[in-house]
Amino acid sequence: MNYATIKWYDISNGPGVRVSLYVSGCRNHCKGCFNPETWDFCYGEPFTPEVEEKIIKGLEPDYIKGFTLLGGDPFEPENQKVLAPFLKRLRARYPDKSFWCFTGYDYEADLLTGKLGDGDLVMDMLSCLDVLVDGRFVEELKDLNLKFKGSSNQRTILVQPSLEKDEVVLWDEQTVV
Repeated sequence: MNYATIKWYDISNGPGVRVSLYVSGCRNHCKGCFNPETWDFCYGEPFTPEVEEKIIKGLEPDYIKGFTLLGGDPFEPENQKVLAPFLKRLRARYPDKSFWCFTGYDYEADLLTGKLGDGDLVMDMLSCLDVLVDGRFVEELKDLNLKFKGSSNQRTILVQPSLEKDEVVLWDEQTVV
């Protein structure tokens, strides 16, 4: 797997100061995407054990509130193979930090059904996440007033309550994660 960039002090992709990993590879090719270079699975640099260690170290300070995964698309099957074990490792190391992920895929239709890649890896990834922003970016529904998403069709899902209740539970700004 390749990654496009790492933002060490990101305040745009989840609450608080975060470390954000932008992975490479996306088949959605949303019109108006703000990161079209990340559609290419070969874009950027290889995601090596050394890069993993830098991210783990980058999350150490108390002022870093969490980790955000976006891209590209983390849930592309090629990315799942690397990200599932990495997320499990991060979650074990930082159980009190929040974990957010952005995907162009639909939570129920694509991720929970096993249609996208390895169903076990998808569930491993979801089990590590606090919040998932799902859905393709739709340029015609772009709204700059939305918090942590680009278009009004996208949802900000509280993953663990959604898995427990077997129904989508949405995040709002009053929910601390």
